[in-house]
This record gives sequence, C-alpha cells and structure tokens, in this order.
Amino acid sequence: MLFYCEFTWFPGTTREEVAQRVVQQHDAGLNHPDRIKGWYNLVGGGAGFLIVDYDDPKQLTAFLQPYMDLMSFDVRAITQNDYNSTVEEMRRLAGG
Repeated sequence: MLFYCEFTWFPGTTREEVAQRVVQQHDAGLNHPDRIKGWYNLVGGGAGFLIVDYDDPKQLTAFLQPYMDLMSFDVRAITQNDYNSTVEEMRRLAGG
C-alpha cells in the first residue's frame, strides 16, 4: 500500500541534524530505499514529503519513528489513479 508522508522540521532543527540522522539510518540499513517511491523537498527547505510502499503500517511507523524528534509527520494512505480510466469512471458517475 502506498502512503503519503508529509514532513515538517521542528523549529531549531538544522540541516546537519537531519543529514546525520539520514546517514545514520541508511548506514544501519533502516531506511529501506526500495520502499521509498518518491522523496520531495519543498522549495525553501524544512518540509517535504515521501511516497512509500508498506504492507504493514507498523513497519511504516518503525521507519518514521527515528526521525520524530526532528520533524513531524502527517501520514495518509493513498491510491494511484490512471487518468484515462478515472475520467471514464467519472463520466459514468456524472451520467454522461
């Protein structure tokens, strides 16, 4: 299942702290890059989002928890839509 994980750094969190944590988790084999389908930062820094693929929400929580002293997360399950199929389904729903 895909999850949208929006993050915002806490006030006072530094680039160095985030960099150290990312490298620490990566070197320990705990970031699971194969599960990260997208990683985006917002312009200006200090916020962004990940798209990750986990079947077990507990595993997703275990992935995010080591970062929770540096940033907050808003996590939502998401589904992917094929544009053409979605428009056709909407057309049927709209009665057209």
